[in-house]
Amino acid sequence: VGDVDGYICGDDAITRKVLEKARTKLKVISKYGIGVDKIDVKSCTEFGIPVLFTPGVNHTTVAEHTFLLLLTLEKNFLFHTDSTRSGGWKRKTGHELLEKTIGIIGLGRVGREVAIRARAFGMNVLALSRSWDETFAAAHAVKKAALDELLAASDYISLHASLTPQTRGMINASAISKMKKGVIIVNCARGEIVNTNDLIAALKSGQIGGYGTDVLDKEPPPADYPLLKLPNVVCTPHIGSRTYESVVRQATTTVKNLILAMNGEKPIAQVNPEVPVKKAV
Repeated sequence: VGDVDGYICGDDAITRKVLEKARTKLKVISKYGIGVDKIDVKSCTEFGIPVLFTPGVNHTTVAEHTFLLLLTLEKNFLFHTDSTRSGGWKRKTGHELLEKTIGIIGLGRVGREVAIRARAFGMNVLALSRSWDETFAAAHAVKKAALDELLAASDYISLHASLTPQTRGMINASAISKMKKGVIIVNCARGEIVNTNDLIAALKSGQIGGYGTDVLDKEPPPADYPLLKLPNVVCTPHIGSRTYESVVRQATTTVKNLILAMNGEKPIAQVNPEVPVKKAV
């Protein structure tokens, strides 16, 4: 990285050690995606390196994936497909989403799209967010709730918050104890928002009825990763944002960001806007 002017990154861990080698030449980091928790943004700002990202390219896709995971659990989808594929005809009774309450933690772009789809299913929607869009909430009958209220009232909890020191491990034994017995949690945000050991204990006891996730605290997981051994867990390999449509949007915005910044022009989106872009010469 020390030999390049511009760097497009995916989920690479861009630490201070990396940046110290890059600081003399690197003009810009363009993130393929929106999550920048693996980038030491503070050090980038200190070294005068703009960090760009691509908001608004995959929120529809991730919201759709959220309901894929939720419906898979509530309709016992994998049990039924496995049964029929093996020549059986076993059936389990599932649940409707109608009139159930979903609590959305993080009402950003993805969270808002989840709320819209939840209302289409006839669900009651509670939400918790750092920034509250009153116009959106009123238009879609989304009720603002404090964390404890959301945990206690929700049949389903959908995680869409960014990973920060405040959200890391927020779904822990204490939070789980405040939830309805049998609650289903869906995580299309970051695996580290959940305390995995506390989650496993709650899944085994039945306090949590099911966990649908696209993210883990270890990616890829080791072969003996205990969470994936549980029958009430559905996991996909961090592909919630990957559709042909969203990949094109994401890749195009990533490259546009890079080119704009390297030409000394204002990028589409910048994590640390206080850092000026520098034309590559």
